[in-house]
Amino acid sequence: MTSSHSATSHIDDVVILGGGLTGLFCALKLAPRPVTILSASPIGEGASSAWAQGGIAAAVSDEDSADAHARDTIAVGGGLCEENIVRLMTEEAGERVRDLLEYGVPFDMDLEGRLQLSREAAHSVNRIVRVRGDMAGRAIMDALVAAVRKTSSIRVVEGYLGEELLVEGKQVAGVLARRRGDRERLAFPAHAVVLASGGIGHLYAVTTNPGEANGQGLAMAARAGAVIADAEFVQFHPTALDVGADPAPLASEALRGEGAILINGDGVRFMEAVHPLKELAPRDVVARAVFAEIQAGRGAYLDCREALGARFSEKFPTVHAACMKAGIDPAVQPIPVAPAEHYHMGGVLTDANGRTSLDNLWAAGEVASTGAHGANRLASNSLLETVVFAARIAEDIQNQMPNPRTAHWPGIDDTIQEPTRRNEVEREAITVLREAMSAGVGVLRDADGLRGTLAVICALETRCRRRSILNMMTAGKMVTAAALKRTESRGGHFRADFPQEDAGQEHRSFLTLAEAEEIAAEACASDAGRKALAARRLDQPLEGEDA
Repeated sequence: MTSSHSATSHIDDVVILGGGLTGLFCALKLAPRPVTILSASPIGEGASSAWAQGGIAAAVSDEDSADAHARDTIAVGGGLCEENIVRLMTEEAGERVRDLLEYGVPFDMDLEGRLQLSREAAHSVNRIVRVRGDMAGRAIMDALVAAVRKTSSIRVVEGYLGEELLVEGKQVAGVLARRRGDRERLAFPAHAVVLASGGIGHLYAVTTNPGEANGQGLAMAARAGAVIADAEFVQFHPTALDVGADPAPLASEALRGEGAILINGDGVRFMEAVHPLKELAPRDVVARAVFAEIQAGRGAYLDCREALGARFSEKFPTVHAACMKAGIDPAVQPIPVAPAEHYHMGGVLTDANGRTSLDNLWAAGEVASTGAHGANRLASNSLLETVVFAARIAEDIQNQMPNPRTAHWPGIDDTIQEPTRRNEVEREAITVLREAMSAGVGVLRDADGLRGTLAVICALETRCRRRSILNMMTAGKMVTAAALKRTESRGGHFRADFPQEDAGQEHRSFLTLAEAEEIAAEACASDAGRKALAARRLDQPLEGEDA
């Protein structure tokens, strides 16, 4: 059933979809141009950036350089990084850190007023700018939220979930959004739309991401005809707390940077036999090693007793609080850990200015794929990429539309309505989707698992009506189809049936929804697809489903 919608009586200069770091930073950089931010949650909440524990990677010390930072990034990227994108990102890092300082972010400083820097996996020097050890994300978001609230040119519309792009011919002309708990959708026409909607974490059963990171923006762009790049490359953080929480609390990589080690249930430090860098090996390597210990029944644990001990609560208050809430004292007990979906290297294809393949549509942050990360993201490059390309989008829009319109924003009814009861069939569909993605498109993948997942997604689509849930299915389909298409292992994408890199596939992937639909149709007709449907009883009507 298609829900009705109405339009606002004006056209915005710029509508930004997303109230996380990307959206707020872009809006501030666009000031005093009138901007509307649409956010499903209050700005700063429901944003993955707020949960970032590491910090921002930036070559800001005398011992470091943008060139060295670029080399480290490219070395981890599995041969797929866009070198020009990486270099402009690392060269602009210092300027963006200074912007954040001006917005009031309290980065850690030494007694002489210089930024204190830490080190994370695969960085050749200390270059992580942090706040109180593991609180960078929250501190950055708090500062930007305060700045946005004080900026009169920014209108913040909270509680509206973007569901569809308005398209006129080949141009994006606005966003169609629905207020939470309401069937009616409201159109927000705009001369420029910026996707800043975050990643895909909640397509997976185990993730470190907030619930709002569920692929809406990626799906909206794909359904409008945009090209999606590198969708198969999903980063699984190797050390999420394995305590049954959803989302899974994160045990920051900085813990391993401080000397914490990984052991199994037998007390064996298993990374010594896996990689020369041991616990500081690239994340995909560590994630597979942790996964292997769990699959073997030995379990995996992060042992911080010797490295941190009694200093744990002071140096890493966020992780300490999460552990204590789960009944674990990390000062004296090893922390049970497991890989969890953490970051999507793929997304809507963009250029160096954040432009997508659709006119009047820009994208930045985790929803975008700039090519900066390649097949595997270097630690703490995510927040950096976000602020660099959010600023570049703002500059590009200013250049494209040098004469901003006068802001005239009609009032929006902010009456809170009680949410309608979620259809039980659709609730079950989300659960099945997340379980299928974790099982078939997780740390280890193979052709049968990927075909089965695609068949499950296609079956679930027939049982859903709401656009937001169909968007989750579309996003899952794009990731899974891309993973089936790449018949090799590289970076965050590991195929058990193709465990080696293939030099002939050392290139980025590009996929449209139409192409993904063709791949999915073949998967549905396969033996693996039919078996997956039978195993989940999706070849029969779900209980409570309309006939």
